[in-house]
Amino acid sequence: MLDKPPGALHDIQYYLEQLRPLDGPILEAACGSGRLLIPMLQAGLPVEGFDHSESMLAQCRLAADARGLNATLRRTRFQEFEYDRPFAAIVCPVGAFTLVDDYAEALAVLERFHDHLQPGGRLFVDIMPLAYLTNPASHHVRSWTTPAGEQLTVTSSRLELDLLRQRKVTLDRYDRWRGGKLVESEVEVLATRLWALHEFELTLKEAGFEGITVCGDYRIGRPPRASDGWWCFQAVRAG
Repeated sequence: MLDKPPGALHDIQYYLEQLRPLDGPILEAACGSGRLLIPMLQAGLPVEGFDHSESMLAQCRLAADARGLNATLRRTRFQEFEYDRPFAAIVCPVGAFTLVDDYAEALAVLERFHDHLQPGGRLFVDIMPLAYLTNPASHHVRSWTTPAGEQLTVTSSRLELDLLRQRKVTLDRYDRWRGGKLVESEVEVLATRLWALHEFELTLKEAGFEGITVCGDYRIGRPPRASDGWWCFQAVRAG
């Protein structure tokens, strides 16, 4: 929550503008702690979400409750989510889709997205450019201070880089410090698969989508650039 609290990052206005005109329910895939889902609920959008992490969902529920919001959440995975009604839109923001690190699985997830949309429904997926795969930094540290004065650090170290499969594996270590002493640690191995621009467009087509558009850094109508932090795809299920 300290890293990405509800409303953090600069994609909120983009999504509100794109989703407000739609008629029907909205699903956020990998909603996490509610960074995007909470502002969408506050704006009155009929959104629900799923995530694989129960701890992240618990934080999302707390954030919603604190704001008097009713958050409909479900614990499930990209590869397994299933709903008995179609959606007007499915949203997968800030690179969450790259956590599906196998091409065949990623295609199957896109097909699952397609099957869960209404005719004419829209898919929104944000991915990091392929350049992230070969970022020269093999060791990265981030830190935050909690309201209680504790220091939290996340140290990411690259374990594997597979250029053939466009896949990177990192070891993330989470440390909690109190009074200069380490009091708690956790480690997580995280794999991501990065995409080339036209590769992702072609994969969306293979999954059955049409009307595919992409912009750079949430600027509608502005073509992607090599310097972009995000490529923002939209795709439509045929009516």
